Amino acid sequence: MEFGWTKEQRARYDETLAAVREAFPADGPPSTDYYTREDWKRLGGLGLLGLSIPRAYGGGGHGALDTALLVEALGRGCAETGLVFGASAHLFACAMPVVDYGTEELRKRILPGICSGELIAGNAMTEADAGSDVSKLSVTATRADGGWVLNGEKSFVSNGPAADVYTTYATTDPKAGPFGVTGFIVERSAPGVTASEPFDKMGLLQCPAGSVRFEDTFVPDENVLGEPGQGGWIFQHSMGWERACLFAGYVGLADRVLESCVAHVKGRRQFGKRLSEFQAVSHRIADMKLRLESARLLLYRACWEMDEGLPATLSIALSKLAVSEGVVASALDAVRLFGGRGYQRADRIEAALRDAVPSVIFSGTSDIQRQLIARELGL
Repeated sequence: MEFGWTKEQRARYDETLAAVREAFPADGPPSTDYYTREDWKRLGGLGLLGLSIPRAYGGGGHGALDTALLVEALGRGCAETGLVFGASAHLFACAMPVVDYGTEELRKRILPGICSGELIAGNAMTEADAGSDVSKLSVTATRADGGWVLNGEKSFVSNGPAADVYTTYATTDPKAGPFGVTGFIVERSAPGVTASEPFDKMGLLQCPAGSVRFEDTFVPDENVLGEPGQGGWIFQHSMGWERACLFAGYVGLADRVLESCVAHVKGRRQFGKRLSEFQAVSHRIADMKLRLESARLLLYRACWEMDEGLPATLSIALSKLAVSEGVVASALDAVRLFGGRGYQRADRIEAALRDAVPSVIFSGTSDIQRQLIARELGL
């Protein structure tokens, strides 16, 4: 069993971390503005928007494990976690379904722009009454000459207000249950597509999110993902990528927060001693390190299993649960360690907590991950 990285992998990580820190310097308090097209193209120029997309379409051609390593570097180096999240959702939830299930014509038309940053993609799945249960979508797609007509509203689409294309899912056969859902690529310019203004939300502030409505929106057959009725499977396949690789960015966040805490407790003095000399403080740091390394190893194993073509459902669920719950706990510990400074915006500690909280909700809640784990154990 090999736990080390090759020289090439380590060099890619170090180069990416340095490039991200240079491109997105963490000067002053975190931004509350949404990312710009320039930010997005900068990520594209660094190759971070197409890591797992084949080279033939402008991507990096990396497997899941190599991709996760570089997303981890992005999450560690870029303090604007909303941008990291938006880029990861764009790649894993939106682009990977096109890579694996799109027609060759669709791949050639969409993927190069996704890799370069010319296009922004939004994952339009969640509805007002369909979050964890994605087999009962109210958005419908009706057969038409040469394609499908979509009607209905998606209630929470990350990148939605800024997106040029949407990866979305709709009910095409109401009687078929989970086998009656079909996946589509819908272009923002298509008639009948309306994106709302961005929601006001707790964290991930740099990533705009909103609702998207389809009103008699025609989608040609060449924009269908896979075959009609395969949408549920395609969505779950994309969630495997998202739950594993997207959360590598949160491993990077946890690493960055831990570094800040170590520096803080070594430098600040109270009662004539460094904070690090108090056992209550050092033990809290030790727990943060334990959560980080445990989650990191679970994530790497999940990605390795994906690359090996092994059944990875259990490992992915364990990884997602460990990373998301761990980063929330560690971010809260960081606020406590920084005290009053942790509650202020300047050190970005409170932002880390706000950005960590939604990780236990999106891509399948923590309770959904526990349910998947229980099912895989035969319970």
